[in-house]
Amino acid sequence: MPDLHTQAIATPATCDVAVIGAGISGLAVADHLTRAGAAVSVIEARGRVGGRLFGMKDNTALDLGATWFWEGERRTQDLVDRLRVGSFPQHLRGDTVVEDLNGVIRHRGNLVDMPAHRYAGGATSLADGLARTLPAESLHLGHAVDAVTIDGTSPKFDLEVSSSGRTWRARHVVLALPPALAVATIELPKLLPTQLCRTAAATPTWMAETVKVVAQYDEPFWRLEGLAGAGISRLGPLQEIHDMSGPDGEPAALFGFAHSSRLDPEPQVAILEQLVRMFGERAGRPARLAIQDWSREPWTARRAATASSDSMFGHPDLRRPAMAGRLHWSSTETAMTFPGHVEGALEAAERTADYICADLGIRRAT
Repeated sequence: MPDLHTQAIATPATCDVAVIGAGISGLAVADHLTRAGAAVSVIEARGRVGGRLFGMKDNTALDLGATWFWEGERRTQDLVDRLRVGSFPQHLRGDTVVEDLNGVIRHRGNLVDMPAHRYAGGATSLADGLARTLPAESLHLGHAVDAVTIDGTSPKFDLEVSSSGRTWRARHVVLALPPALAVATIELPKLLPTQLCRTAAATPTWMAETVKVVAQYDEPFWRLEGLAGAGISRLGPLQEIHDMSGPDGEPAALFGFAHSSRLDPEPQVAILEQLVRMFGERAGRPARLAIQDWSREPWTARRAATASSDSMFGHPDLRRPAMAGRLHWSSTETAMTFPGHVEGALEAAERTADYICADLGIRRAT
């Protein structure tokens, strides 16, 4: 008697579209297509949705990934409104602290931040909200994709997505992850042009060399001293610092960016020493200190992948579908406008969904 469990696993699941990656762009593609009536499977290596939209454990209001959106980013604002996520303005009031070889100098006014919006529930609330709009059976977490191949038996020129013994057969496949990561970790069809793969490999991954540090405190004490929580340092390890407190200063937090190549293996001491130099003794006693090194996230960046300049963002090769219009690149790195932002990811998703809807003969929901 055959093993029914093995037999079930070996039989490919069929769908109109297989989306690889449950970051904000992949979820947005799936949302557009699902609302238009397409059958979609979203396949994600991590055990969570959101990708680079990620917050401190037990406190999603404090972001370790994407943090802001700005005026003019209409797709993001529309999604915030639709999902009823809510937003509040970035804190700007107060003076700036600048650290260089001459010491720490206080400058009048906020010289670092610009007007921006924060997500009331943290950026992860966008991803969680989109995931809730999808049919439960369409989301497959904890499945790292191994290969995308051509289904030679299909008269429709379908593609197959393989992951640890599971297979999805689809009319369209969407690579909703950084292009350099896709070519480094997934065996793609050999018919893909060599130049296209080179372009993908040379496209930088947004945040791939970034370390984000969040220090949470009992209160935003720097505001009481007339500081904005904004800082610039020529010494580091944090190169720039911002106020990350929630609405009305609760929860209270500062956050900063560091470059992964300039951070010690055990950076906590150096980070706290810097915060004390710039913001005083209380800054050295956070209730929690979170260090998110995106260069060490295997499902965001791979060190083996080469990258060139930001001029590769929105490259025409990555905005055009490949494999006779069946294979699509959809991540923030492929956007023409606002690459690296949530807005860029949503632009890429919109472009991809429009093309697939046209091919399937359906209309994208707005």
